[in-house]
Amino acid sequence: MIRVLIVEDQRMAQENMEAIINASENYTLVGSIPNAADAELFCMREAIDLILMDVCTARDENGIEACSVIKKKWQRIKVIVVTSMAEHTFLEKAKEADADSFWYKDTSAEELISVMDRTMAGEHIFPDKTPEVKLGLTTSYDLTRFQLDVLRALMQSTSDEDASELLGCTKSNIRWHIGKILEKTGYRTRMELLIAVAQKNLIIVTPDKKIEKENS
Repeated sequence: MIRVLIVEDQRMAQENMEAIINASENYTLVGSIPNAADAELFCMREAIDLILMDVCTARDENGIEACSVIKKKWQRIKVIVVTSMAEHTFLEKAKEADADSFWYKDTSAEELISVMDRTMAGEHIFPDKTPEVKLGLTTSYDLTRFQLDVLRALMQSTSDEDASELLGCTKSNIRWHIGKILEKTGYRTRMELLIAVAQKNLIIVTPDKKIEKENS
């Protein structure tokens, strides 16, 4: 049997993954913990073959960072990063952290088992794109990569000047892109837009991290 650790702080998501594993033929649940920072210690105490690692866990601990630490110490342990957030940087960061695969929680139990089976067989399963999120009159798919980065910068900044510094562009460039985003989404003000972005968990902010400049 393949021994599985779940790292997930949301009860419903945790119970859903537990039920999927308990109903499977090839997997056995060794434990469920809410905090990614404790995963390394758990792996020291228990023989783990596979980890289902949430990105955002208890006490704001980052599952992708925990994945990187674990893969450096135990390359044999497979790590599938899981999330419900339509945040485009998670896919790239998970690959950089040497995650074996990536899974969105909103998909079916059959798909999770398939990803687990293929991962344990040596495949690396990563979605081609993030889920589509409705945002006003449009969706996240209609926003450019740089426009998403502008939203992220504004969610973690207090001014256009701070946002422009994070992105390495001018304040006028920030304002131009915000105007285009408002035009696409139909929101009347910047505040309405940012509230909608926060409510839909479209952008996940990591404080004090400089955003890599993209082509605008």
